[in-house]
Order: sequence, then structure tokens, then C-alpha cells
Amino acid sequence: MNGIDGKTILISGASSGIGEASVRELAAAGARLFIGARRADRLQALADELGDNVAWRPLDVTSPDSFAAFADAAEARFGRIDVLVNNAGIMPLSPLAALKRDEWARMIDVNIHGVLNGIAAVLPRFTAQGAGHVVNVASIGAHLVVPAAAVYCATKYAVWAITEGLRQEHDDIRATVISPGIVATELGHDITDPQVSDALKGWRQQALTPDAIARAIRYALEQPEGVDVNEIIVRPTAANM
Repeated sequence: MNGIDGKTILISGASSGIGEASVRELAAAGARLFIGARRADRLQALADELGDNVAWRPLDVTSPDSFAAFADAAEARFGRIDVLVNNAGIMPLSPLAALKRDEWARMIDVNIHGVLNGIAAVLPRFTAQGAGHVVNVASIGAHLVVPAAAVYCATKYAVWAITEGLRQEHDDIRATVISPGIVATELGHDITDPQVSDALKGWRQQALTPDAIARAIRYALEQPEGVDVNEIIVRPTAANM
């Protein structure tokens, strides 16, 4: 037994990038995965590829009802829930002066409310069973701010704070925040500012691959009971921020 084998793990944002890599990594370790995202076709293809221990349901993390139904379906399929990986997030960067209020609101809804909706869906179960683990995927942006990323970084600071609050409030529930540096994923595909979009392409010349973050998540989950890895920062070796 490796600390993951046989556990039921929920993953949001599982249709690509870090989410998909985590599904593959944790399925290989013997976990039972219940995976969610908006793109149902990708979820189904991933589940079909990996077998009976991976099940899926469309998920809108901004909807409390959608997240609650997602958790209910996972419990109905596998009998219990042991871990939630809150991975869904968006990053439409832009300077504050661009006044992209709709993009600000969307980031707050997905990156903050999405995390809270996930926690609300599993926390009563975890407290009732006296065990559980919440892993929130934040960003290096939880630790520093760069131009054009003020609102995004604010949402990731919030994820860090929520995770720390959860840790302090529950002695029997583990809480981990994973803060990746630049990773080669679809994150940022929705940037509408052309200068910022071009800058992101430059930053990604020295990027991690998603499996690096999946291994960090696995490391946190593999620790024995009583050991809570609270935070992991993972950067490319050549990163200067």
C-alpha cells in the first residue's frame, strides 16, 4: 500500500494540463478517480483509456449545485471520497488599466468560488468520517505579483489563504496547496491582450511539463496519516521569479 492505492480522489479541471496529468499519475498509483471539467468529450476519452477505476461527470466549478452533484455521484460510484484536488483555474491576464471587468469577475468566480464550492461539497463528508485531504492548486502567483497579473495573483493568494485556514480549523483533515511556476498547459489561452499573450509565450520557453506538478500532488498524498505536507512550490530550474 502506497497511501494512494484504493483511495477515491476527485479532480476538477481534469480534461487537460495538470488535471489530466494528475489523473494519469494517480490512476497508475492505484487510486480510483472521479474526474470533472466542462469538456465532457475529453473526460470520457480519458476514462475510456484508463479503465473502470476512472469515472467522470461534467462539472462547472462556479456552480455549488454542480459541485455538490459531482461529489454525490462520486460517492455513489465508489462508496466514499478520500481526496479532493481543486485544480480548475483560468488566467486571462491583462493590465489593470485595461479595465477588463468581465475577466476579473470570471477569474474570481472560477479560481476562488470554484475552490470554495469544492471544499463545501466534500467537507461535511470529511468531518463525518474523521479524515480527508484537500489539495488546492494555486500558483507561484500566490507568492509574487507581476505586471498584468494583479487580479490573477490576488485569486491565488486567496487560494493559499483558504488552504491555510482549512488546515488550522481541522485537526483530522489534511490541506495542501501546490504552487506551480510556469507550466506548459492551456492556461492563459483566453488572454485577450495581445502584448500579454506574446509575453506569456516568451515565459513558457522555460516551462515545466504538467507531469511535474502531478508528481508533487502524488507526493503530498502518499504521506502517512499524521503527516500533512502543507505547501509545495515547483518552479523550472531556470526560472528567475
